[in-house]
Amino acid sequence: MTTERVPFIAGNWKMNLDHQQAIALVQKLAWTLRDANHDYSKTEVAVFPPFTDLRTVQTLIDAEKFELTLGAQDLSQHDSGAYTGDVSGAFLRKLEVKYVIIGHSERRMYHAENDELIQAKVAAAFRHDLVPVICVGETLEELEEQGQSFIPVQQIKAALANHSQVGEFIVAYEPVWAIGTGQVATPEQAAEVAVAIRTAIAQTLTPEIAEKTRILYGGSVKAANVAGFLKSPEVDGVLVGGASLQVEEFSGIARFLKHLAL
Repeated sequence: MTTERVPFIAGNWKMNLDHQQAIALVQKLAWTLRDANHDYSKTEVAVFPPFTDLRTVQTLIDAEKFELTLGAQDLSQHDSGAYTGDVSGAFLRKLEVKYVIIGHSERRMYHAENDELIQAKVAAAFRHDLVPVICVGETLEELEEQGQSFIPVQQIKAALANHSQVGEFIVAYEPVWAIGTGQVATPEQAAEVAVAIRTAIAQTLTPEIAEKTRILYGGSVKAANVAGFLKSPEVDGVLVGGASLQVEEFSGIARFLKHLAL
């Protein structure tokens, strides 16, 4: 019997929007989804603002009783101490953050984050009862040399290895060659990689954990193409970058069920 996984639509703002701009976007997004009678029990919607916006967005969500969920874009592998510029998972929990992105390709590329560090950050997320959104994906060179599933599978195995405790987590498959380029993997390719990732989770942890884990696709996702990816029962949502800064576009992505043939 297949486990029902609630689709997850995540908006990664990256390094965009100050805290005042964040207020305007979150209000308009929540109101747009409300006017469209969006059912959050059938499709979860989360926003991942920069650290400086988190308190503002959390306060707004609480005050207005918005059903949006809050996520952070990164966390430290350390809980506290002399780590200038780092942000502890304990601090994020105090702000009612539920999700945290770990291992995004931009962190791997620009900050030289390797599998060992990502594994430590995943452990920190579990310690603080945060749900890590673990990003995996291959470059164009890796795709051509090793095939589409090899790198994502190796990355998720490394991220999940050697943990003393394992909580809920999400995996986001983001082919690096499709991020911000306008190029997009086909729905068939995304589904194929999701199957390989789910198999790797079953091998590293348990089949039961693999079955309930949500696996997302990310990379130039738009309202016009999201339904194609989410037709597959293997793809449980999307991690959206630039389009999450455009309320009409992102709300259209969140309402993908209206575009699926029932």
